[in-house]
Amino acid sequence: MCVLCLALGQPWLLVPLTYGFWARVLTGPKMSPLGFVASRLVAPRLGPPRLVAGPPKRFAQAMGVCFSTVALVLWSGFGELTAAWVFVGMLAVAASLEAFAGLCIGCRIFAFLAARGVVPEEVCEKCANISVGHDELLGPAATGAR
Repeated sequence: MCVLCLALGQPWLLVPLTYGFWARVLTGPKMSPLGFVASRLVAPRLGPPRLVAGPPKRFAQAMGVCFSTVALVLWSGFGELTAAWVFVGMLAVAASLEAFAGLCIGCRIFAFLAARGVVPEEVCEKCANISVGHDELLGPAATGAR
């Protein structure tokens, strides 16, 4: 959706983009049309599911809320289309890194904050409560291993 916004130069596409992020953060994929399509139609065709912890993904989606909301406000409230496109471009880079390289920037930032005690320990316990370990989820860079 970010690439579509940029490629077509259509700032009105920021409205469904921002709605989608808000919907995913507040309700998961059930209220987000793009989240529904991704989780129910696209992901099953890409292979077996890969388990990931919920809190880091929600944090990453919340970052998407922030960036898309800032872009929408810059465009609709202040007429600053160039600045809005910068934020959309950053979202596009983050989404592309996750989609094509398996690198979730929001998850890495979450791990960084968790390692420094910014994230409450009970939230980190929820991250570890799946069948793969926390280190496997976030990779060696997130845990400081080399």
